[in-house]
Amino acid sequence: MALQASPFPNGFVAGVHTVGWAFILPCFWFLDRLIAVCKSTTLERTQRLEQECYLHPLKVFFGSIVFFILFLATAPLAFLGFLLWAPLQACRRPFYYHREMPSSPEKEIHRGFELVGKASFSFATANLCLLPDSLARFNNLGHTQLRASAIGQRIVQGVCRPHIRIFVDSPSSCGTLSPSNSILPTVNTATYGATDRQPQPPGRSGHRSAPRALLSQGLRQQDDVPWEVSSLFPADIDILCLEEVFDKRAARKLTDVLKPVFGHILYDIGVYACQPPCRCSSFKFFNSGLFLASRFPVLEAQYHCFPNSRGEDALAAKGLLSAKVLIGQNQKGKRVVGYFNCTHLHAPEGEGEIRCEQLNMVTKWICDFQAANSLPDEDVVFDVLCGDFNFDNCSPDDTLEQNHCLFEEYRDPCRAGPGKEKPWVIGTLLEQPTLYEDDINTPENLQRTLESDELRQQYICPPVPAMGTPLVYPEAGQPWIGRRIDYILYRENSISKRCRTEVEEVTFITQLAGLTDHIPVGLRLNVTMDSDSADE
Repeated sequence: MALQASPFPNGFVAGVHTVGWAFILPCFWFLDRLIAVCKSTTLERTQRLEQECYLHPLKVFFGSIVFFILFLATAPLAFLGFLLWAPLQACRRPFYYHREMPSSPEKEIHRGFELVGKASFSFATANLCLLPDSLARFNNLGHTQLRASAIGQRIVQGVCRPHIRIFVDSPSSCGTLSPSNSILPTVNTATYGATDRQPQPPGRSGHRSAPRALLSQGLRQQDDVPWEVSSLFPADIDILCLEEVFDKRAARKLTDVLKPVFGHILYDIGVYACQPPCRCSSFKFFNSGLFLASRFPVLEAQYHCFPNSRGEDALAAKGLLSAKVLIGQNQKGKRVVGYFNCTHLHAPEGEGEIRCEQLNMVTKWICDFQAANSLPDEDVVFDVLCGDFNFDNCSPDDTLEQNHCLFEEYRDPCRAGPGKEKPWVIGTLLEQPTLYEDDINTPENLQRTLESDELRQQYICPPVPAMGTPLVYPEAGQPWIGRRIDYILYRENSISKRCRTEVEEVTFITQLAGLTDHIPVGLRLNVTMDSDSADE
């Protein structure tokens, strides 16, 4: 059954919901501004050093009075709107679906399996911290609406750039070069470059040569996966998962910017208000924050809300979104599909039991979704799980999650084992107070910093020690990595038996420097299907 654009069953209910939210919005906005005017980011504090010292206190004093009066004046109208808005959440489906009609149906499918029996798929995940402006400022990020537009534009700029391959054929060459090591002249920072490392053409070695940064650490290509730190999003990303897109207006801005590239977008994902105990037992002020953008048609989608959130996390409807997408067909005319799952787990440190319970739910919900939506006349070519897991693979405090059985089902290309990362891995959580420092405030600067072991330690969050135990990190002879809490995992035992999956590239992306406190992660998979895969 085709997905419906509106989460409401009919236009009348949607209209009443719009009226109710219109009554709530002014009061909500004035409260947001009341808090925001009192909370500055480090960038704003730096900029104020050039102003007269008395201007900011006056702005805070008079701004607080004005916004507080306006908040009180609009509160009765907001209460009336709440009485209209809250009951309607019981009949609301958990997401909006936007479909951009393509100029040709062939632009929405991948013909790789049909033509040559193999295809490459690119995925990316990023936590954007697009909270209401006042709350985002507690993470040292402001101007949510402006950031949403800028983030969308940078993503489009990265994924739509031309495919340019660079090879150096010499005894000392490392093969294809990454943007930071390109032999091309340095490009203008306004465009963040126009080249990136791409797969080798057919006829060359089946394994791609390692990036120069990887070889400099003494790693051998045959023992590891290709990786790089890139100042650009990978070209031609197929599916993009974003977390913490809590603000509705920001979600619509992202949709407007991304829809020419990603024709299928799910946003405003989650539930609101009081929900039945079997779904969500507490009042939800925010949605899940998940946002899914796909080049491929979304055939089915299902959302589940975690029922065990606590504290401030219980105010948001964090959960799991599972989607089934149509890829195309194989050489025998059999339909080819893929499964993509995204989630955002419980955030507070020291509560690993809750995250483990949520991982149990994720595993079960994914299996249930695939069992309910699988068809005998189709080939599954990928099964991917990604998102912000809010635990890493190096903190002693996260030992419980690191040993969860989910990692026996899904493969993590960055993980050497429980509690041990591969030596080339880079943490993805930035220290919030340092977000606007020169070393990391542009994509190029952040790229250079992440490639330096010494500089990286100043800006990536360190591991969390176990309670009552001093932290010894890193161990002797091991590299300093930091907290990697953003994951892209893939599973092979759930895809078609004659499909073989190879990790083509892992990318740590710096293009959103200064716009979020996370480092986006990309994964490219190369899937080969045996020619007789459609005979079963």
